[in-house]
Amino acid sequence: MAAKWIEALTGSLEQKKQFRQYRARIEALPDPYDKTAKAVERYLMYSSGITDGETMVRMFGDLADLWERAAVDETPVSAVVGDDPVEFAETFAAAYSGKQWIDKERKRLREAIDEATAAEHTEEES
Repeated sequence: MAAKWIEALTGSLEQKKQFRQYRARIEALPDPYDKTAKAVERYLMYSSGITDGETMVRMFGDLADLWERAAVDETPVSAVVGDDPVEFAETFAAAYSGKQWIDKERKRLREAIDEATAAEHTEEES
C-alpha cells in the first residue's frame, strides 16, 4: 500500500528503475557514442515535451538500442545523426506520441476560442 502512495506522489517506481537501467546502458557505451547519446537525451528532455513516463522510458530505451547497435557496428556518429543533429533528434522524438505538457494548453486554447465564438454563433442565428 505504501508503494502505491509513494508512486502517486513521485511516479512509477518501475519506470524509475527502467530509466536507471537506460542510463547504465548509456554509461557503458564507448566514446563518442556515450557523449552523443547524452547530448541527444538532454535535447529530448527539453524539446520533446513528453510528460508520459511510459512513453519516455520507451523512447530512451530505443535511444540506447540505437547507440548500442551503432557502437557494435562501428557506425560513425555522423552517419547516424546526419548533417543536422537537431533534425535527427526531433525526427526521433516525433515517432513517440504520448502526453505532452503542451496538450493541456492546446485544450485550453480550443475551449477559450469555442467559448469566445459561441456568442458569434448566437448572434448569427438571431
